[in-house]
Amino acid sequence: MAKKLGRYLNWISIQTKVFNVGEYRRKVVGTDKLHDFFRVDNEQAQAIRRQCALTCLEDVSKWLSEGGQAAIFDATNSTRERRGLVLEFCLRRGYKVFFMESVCTSSEIVSSNVKEVKVFSPDYKEVDKETAYQDFVERIRHYEEAYEPLTLDYDGDSSFIKIINAGEQYLVNNIDGYLQSKAVYFLMNLHIRKRSIYLVRHGGSEDNLKKTIGGDSPLTAEGDKFAKALADFIDKQNVDDLQVWTSQLRRAVDTGKYIRKIPVEQWKALDEMDYGLYDGMNEEELSSIDPDEQAAMHANKFLYRYPMGESYSDMCARLEPVIMELERSNNILIISHEAVIQILMGYFTDHTSEEFPHLHIPHNTIFKLTPIAYGCRVETFTLSQTANS
Repeated sequence: MAKKLGRYLNWISIQTKVFNVGEYRRKVVGTDKLHDFFRVDNEQAQAIRRQCALTCLEDVSKWLSEGGQAAIFDATNSTRERRGLVLEFCLRRGYKVFFMESVCTSSEIVSSNVKEVKVFSPDYKEVDKETAYQDFVERIRHYEEAYEPLTLDYDGDSSFIKIINAGEQYLVNNIDGYLQSKAVYFLMNLHIRKRSIYLVRHGGSEDNLKKTIGGDSPLTAEGDKFAKALADFIDKQNVDDLQVWTSQLRRAVDTGKYIRKIPVEQWKALDEMDYGLYDGMNEEELSSIDPDEQAAMHANKFLYRYPMGESYSDMCARLEPVIMELERSNNILIISHEAVIQILMGYFTDHTSEEFPHLHIPHNTIFKLTPIAYGCRVETFTLSQTANS
């Protein structure tokens, strides 16, 4: 949850860093400490964990003092004493504090989360998955012995969100400002269900053959072949509850036209970058524009805005509703355009915004993104070698 929120806040241009106290602990005591280290009566371990938290908080303060806008202090923080320590540290320095608590009373959800996420933690690099599972179950019992939940009676003056049973219910209290509002909006759209996101650039188009940018041309014959191959591929994947989203441009809509028995939805937000005055230009024409404009175009591809058009940065803002819907949805196939796929791929694979314009997104290729513990697995399928560009 912390990593996903950090990724989202960076996406909306809030300079954010996640500070995981577990990483500080592992640097001090290594990765071989199993559940006994987390016992309430293990005073030596408790002292080490407290010191690691304080060291981490000092790094949080350094980050914020050097220009960072948001820091996510990722730790259990399951007692009032520990939350009080964090609160005092931050308020003394003038920082706003927003607590996020995830509560799970469903044994089924807990078991699934441990099996699919916790056993892949760096804490268990050296042990088999069954040992890791049993050990983390014991660790949970130690946490439960000391756990003191956030409550309106005791914590009513604090800003917090309590997420119950992975999104069955939410308790939101005393939200203060834009950043906290955006965090709440994002967290209320997350889910932990297994799913995959398929990203596909439209089939080759007439404008691709001419090497012109923008436009709304139809597919070439080879592009149409790819559309048929894509439909066959999706049919063989046999994905439950798959939805198909395309842009509103002809080449993207036509790339999805052979897909059978699956609802297709057109999104204006998925349209190609608006190239403004340069829309429809070919490579030769682009090479003849003002040298200063060319220099600006290549100096910072993420921030460069085409005259009367868009930049990659503008597109990130345009795609925020798509990102939010992807976070809350199950299996999705998106058929769109190079810049759009670059941005979506960059978001889910934790690339920096400056890297988005340089991600390679060829035609005739399907990217299957599957969110997993601590990351995203990317599988690539090339359906044809007849790409037009």
